[in-house]
This record gives sequence, structure tokens and C-alpha cells, in this order.
Amino acid sequence: METILDRIIEQKKKEVQLLQERTEIIQETAYPKRSFLEKLQTAEELSIIAEYKRASPSKGLINNGVEPEVQAAIYEKSGAAAISVLTDSTFFKGSFADLKAVREAVNLPILCKDFIISPLQIDVAAANGANIILLIVAALEESSLAELFHYAKSKGLEVLVEVHNKNELEKALKSGAKLIGVNNRDLKTFKVSLEVTEQLASIVKRSGAYLISESGIHTEQDADRVRNAGANGILVGEALMVSQDIEKSFSNLRLPLQEGANK
Repeated sequence: METILDRIIEQKKKEVQLLQERTEIIQETAYPKRSFLEKLQTAEELSIIAEYKRASPSKGLINNGVEPEVQAAIYEKSGAAAISVLTDSTFFKGSFADLKAVREAVNLPILCKDFIISPLQIDVAAANGANIILLIVAALEESSLAELFHYAKSKGLEVLVEVHNKNELEKALKSGAKLIGVNNRDLKTFKVSLEVTEQLASIVKRSGAYLISESGIHTEQDADRVRNAGANGILVGEALMVSQDIEKSFSNLRLPLQEGANK
């Protein structure tokens, strides 16, 4: 049975073919290097990757009424450690133009959040100001994961490798990833459970990688739960995109790390 992830990847293959005809989108600009890993090394509280996301396949339209550069500036002022920008257009209503707008508005590390299956997408992400790219193990063969991981590193980018289960985590760690995102949302069913972070955290921590808990984090209690499991950071999109008081939302989520958590 075809899953949402299957549909996204099929669409992504078509988009990559179109990108090959649009070389102008890969005109690189010399943006300053900004490292999220360096921030994690000295962090004393849960690092928040704040996401700009207009829509999603599971929720539909979330917030299409705020411009990316405006939202990103609020995120930076409120204490975000990094900003994630959805660049998928078909399913999330994002774009690489959103990424570039955020890059020009803030001085934080920026994650290009997309379903990356080709080095060409990495080139476009870098050209539009990304410092970090996302690689989703569920969307890639193991050989492609390794190829894309090393290609991104060769471009000076950091890589957040996303997993949802133990099998995917083993593949991620084999790639040499130092930044592991545990997605509490199953990309095949879109069901969400924070137990996924709790089940995988100890393996990530033993590997020496940094753990980012993604999806399903809305409240201080949610943040506390994944922090106690061992998360170094959280990726939060919907809760911030619909928040009526973003600074207060950040204040609730920025919990002190457990002693030694970032070692």
C-alpha cells in the first residue's frame, strides 16, 4: 500500500528533474558559516530548532499569514538556537525562496528541511543559505544515505540524520552522523508518539551523537519528557507557528539540560 512518504518521494524525483534544468537557482552566494554543532557543545539548556512551516500533509494549512523573514526574526529574538525552513512546495507549501529570505533575516544556523534524494538539492540548499541539511533514513537506500551525507559534508554543511526506529538508527550511526534527529512522527502513517525518543535515546547517547527530538512537542511537559530521555535539542514547528505569544512559548520550552548532557 502506498504511503504518504512514497507519494512525497515520487514527487521529489520529478522536482529533481526540473531542478536540473534550472541552473540559475544554484548561483552560490558566500554566506558566513554558522555551526549548530558548536552551539550544542556549549549549550546549558535544551536547544530549540524553530521551524517555519506553512502547512503539512497531516494538518493541512497551519499558518500562511506570516512571512518567513518576520517569523524567523521573532524566533531569533526569542532564543532559537537554529531555524528550520520547509522548502518542499507540494506537500508543505514551502520554497527555497523562503530559505533565502530567512537566511538574509537572521544570524542563526539554518536547516533546510526537505526530502533530499539528490546532491543537486544539497547544492540548491547551500546556494540559498542553508548551514544544515536533513537526510531522512526512511526515504533513502543505505548507499544513497552515505553518498549524500559525505557530499553535504564536502560542501561544508552539517547533517541532521533523521530516524524513527532502531533499524534506521543503526544505519544513521553507520554513516558517521553526529547529529541524530529522532522523529516522533512515523512518516508512513503520520502517527506521533514521544515514546519513540524515549526508546531510541540511550543508543544515540552511547554513540556520542547529539540527539534532537522532532515532532509532537507542544508543551513544557513534552519538552521535559524528551529532555529527561536525553535530548540535547528539540525541533518545534506547529506549536510555534500557531502560538499567540512566541516568546512565552520559547520560555516554556527552554529547559536546563541534565548535567553532562552535551558532553
